[in-house]
Amino acid sequence: MNPTERTLQQQRIDFANSNFLATPLAGLIAWSVIGVAGLFLPIQYVVWTLFIATGSIVYLGMFISKFTGENFLDKTKPKNEFDQLFMFTVVQALLVYSIAIPFFLIDYSSLPLTVGILTGLMWVPFSWIIKHWVGLFHAIVRTITVMVLWYLFPEHRFVAIPFAIVGIYIITIIILKSRKKIQSENIESL
Repeated sequence: MNPTERTLQQQRIDFANSNFLATPLAGLIAWSVIGVAGLFLPIQYVVWTLFIATGSIVYLGMFISKFTGENFLDKTKPKNEFDQLFMFTVVQALLVYSIAIPFFLIDYSSLPLTVGILTGLMWVPFSWIIKHWVGLFHAIVRTITVMVLWYLFPEHRFVAIPFAIVGIYIITIIILKSRKKIQSENIESL
């Protein structure tokens, strides 16, 4: 084996050692913008805001990654198959608009439900990749919360759901930061 080649297990460890803040921060910002738009703008502009903001999360995450030390676009990093797998989950999240758009055309208020749940599903494989429960927590709590709020607040779906997702992102970021801190403390104690 070429000494520069790393096993999948080594690549997985390298991937899992990242702090994973850029993407959740991007999601937090995007859903905050949607929630604020829901408070102040007419519904047709809120709908456009939701489409544009959620569609921009990946690009915003790429930008933020330069400041979090993750730098998604760094060409000098060793190739990692799990980076590629993660990008496939991003593509998966974008493809779910093919479910959200037809329902939106029938009932515009379905948009926070469909986009809110479907784009959160990428957290499930993320949990498997890093061998940590945070992704399952995010996806399951997000799905249940969005569904419950969609039924409880039919007149405020474009406000209640985005701000709930923001809250879930905040908790997720706290978990990710504490995961990294515990991981560092465990390494130091070896």
